[in-house]
Amino acid sequence: MKYKKALTLAGLIAAAPLSSPALAANGHYVPGVEGIGGPAVPPPGVYYRGYLVHYDIDNLRDGQGNKAPGKNTGEVTALANRFIWITDKTFLGANYGMEAIVPLQDTSLNFRGLGVKDSDSGLGDIFIGPVVLGWHGQQWDAVFAAGHWFDTASYEPTEPASIGKGYGTTMLTLGGSWHFDADKRWSFSALSRYEIKTEQDDTDITPGDSWLVEWALSHRLDSGLNVGLVGYEAWQLERSKGTAADKAEKHALGAEVGYFWPHLGLGLNGAYYQEYNNEAGPEGDLLRLHLTKVF
Repeated sequence: MKYKKALTLAGLIAAAPLSSPALAANGHYVPGVEGIGGPAVPPPGVYYRGYLVHYDIDNLRDGQGNKAPGKNTGEVTALANRFIWITDKTFLGANYGMEAIVPLQDTSLNFRGLGVKDSDSGLGDIFIGPVVLGWHGQQWDAVFAAGHWFDTASYEPTEPASIGKGYGTTMLTLGGSWHFDADKRWSFSALSRYEIKTEQDDTDITPGDSWLVEWALSHRLDSGLNVGLVGYEAWQLERSKGTAADKAEKHALGAEVGYFWPHLGLGLNGAYYQEYNNEAGPEGDLLRLHLTKVF
């Protein structure tokens, strides 16, 4: 009962792509969807990026990182459609743009140790980002962005696999890349997200603020193939108001490969992450593919 109350009240066993408590630490954004080149804002133009994410839940962890009793498994498959417009306008020396994310997802939870079995699929909470700023130097790139996840998807407090989360989230982004050589063959990047949530529908719970960092150390081969070591670290910074649930935490390490075809305006990246040392939520492995198309 102790585990069921903590996990359910915190909303840690609901799910939605790029907006899932099963995937996220405790907010909307899912760590691991960006890796190599994540902080680099592209030149002016219109872009589509599709993120296909599959997350296998191996177990559930309590606030001290211990496994919940029994066998608790599940999976989330998500497709997030991201639309980006970088204008020819500048602000504070940065290229200005905007973005939107429309996610779709399917979730199946079988937490037998907690007596929870549920599934759902559909349209997730939608993100609108009216501010994207990108700076570029000879051997560096930087980004700042701001936007909001809207409470648009279906949410039921008694259904742990609900598509929506029942609250909105303001998300602030800050990140940068450093290229170790003039040809930009070797690079290190870090992309951070800070999330501030509203009160959840029907529960009187306000999830605590969270912060995460996605990082990548990458190398571009002579063939043009990018390979890299990637990872993410995510923390719930404060306890949620209206519940005694523990603060969530997630950590993962993985590898990524990617290639861009300039004549097609097309890029494809794939990454695999293995989570470790999680607290107050699911733990498992994440497979991510993302397709980028330049229009």
